[in-house]
Amino acid sequence: MANIRPFKAIRPAKEYADKIAALPYDVYSREEAKEAVKGKDDTFLRIDRAETNFDYDIDLYSDKVYAKANELLQEMIKDGRFIKDNKPCYYVYELTMDGRVQTGIVAASSVDDYVNEVIKKHENTRAEKEADRINHVNICSAQTGPIFLAYRDREAIDEVVRRVKKGDAVYDFVADDGVRHRVFIIDDEDDIATIQGEFNKTDSIYIADGHHRAASAVKVSMMRREARPDYSGEEEFNYFLSVLFPDSELMIMDYNRVLKDMNSHTPSELFDKMEECFSLLKEGESEIKPSKKGEVSMFSDGKWYLYDIKDEYRSDDPVEGLDVSLLQKLILEPFFDIKDPKTDDRIDFVGGIRGLKELERRCSVDAKVAYAMYPTDISELFAVADAGRLMPPKSTWFEPKLRSGLFIHEIER
Repeated sequence: MANIRPFKAIRPAKEYADKIAALPYDVYSREEAKEAVKGKDDTFLRIDRAETNFDYDIDLYSDKVYAKANELLQEMIKDGRFIKDNKPCYYVYELTMDGRVQTGIVAASSVDDYVNEVIKKHENTRAEKEADRINHVNICSAQTGPIFLAYRDREAIDEVVRRVKKGDAVYDFVADDGVRHRVFIIDDEDDIATIQGEFNKTDSIYIADGHHRAASAVKVSMMRREARPDYSGEEEFNYFLSVLFPDSELMIMDYNRVLKDMNSHTPSELFDKMEECFSLLKEGESEIKPSKKGEVSMFSDGKWYLYDIKDEYRSDDPVEGLDVSLLQKLILEPFFDIKDPKTDDRIDFVGGIRGLKELERRCSVDAKVAYAMYPTDISELFAVADAGRLMPPKSTWFEPKLRSGLFIHEIER
């Protein structure tokens, strides 16, 4: 059973919501983040990436950076740009991109559920990336970026959400990228009890995106627990900021691969290798996108080729049967000598939001071959996590991205 509870959010005053809301901190390079905050004094990116307030000679992970993040947050609370609700609530967060709507519940999720694997992960995390957010959360004493969670649909929750969305939104704005964001408050005690009770009946919750933010929040909680051996478990540091979406509403986009060299092979040898394991379905100069599981498109020397995995190479194993796993095992490792895609700088990854034109562009600039994948399905993600396994790197790309700054979960100092 999952312990998903309401909380008192720190959130923007209505007139500031569209100005404060920012894309997640980790979608930007340092240079991009510094450019993005120019002329935008209210953007939450100034807090999430507080190094943008300093010159480049200040280290990204300096204590001064985290102290500045806390200073800015407290300043925005003090001057009224942020407000705090006076009772624990759930929040409905609706995002609309290209006419497609997905709606989640903003809540505080249990650290113990993460530790006990009620909240399941499908990725490993890196210590250096965790350290940054650990310091940010600990010094701000607040979780500022929500973890994107998924659960199997529950009709009673859906009914509450549908009804609440018929009321007035506290925020309703369209961001610069065209994504519409609407937020509603669930403060009715019966609705709160319904949602909490339904999550209590849920055996498994899944991290869709935000593994590093989740791991960092948990480690800060453990630090707070160690400092307070008499903790009750009810303190806010025992919970982390989350947005939970029903699986039926989620869309995973393709996560594509570009190879920067041919590993001393010829194009002819590449085609021979592909046809050992895949059947060629189509070729042409126009974009060809995979249309089902098992298909992969390859771009090489100005042409597209659509392939389908041969039956003898398919697998029912939840990890080995993933398209990204099959490409890695059958092509990327034996032909390109990419043994560890996480660390090999001869491979790069391009999110599906960039489109196939980006793969063509990369092959004209710094790459030789590109592969367009069919998106991993949410049921595949669930199967991997349920098996206690991990997905290969860069298996899923979720859109639209949750905005930071719309909800902040304060933890005790």
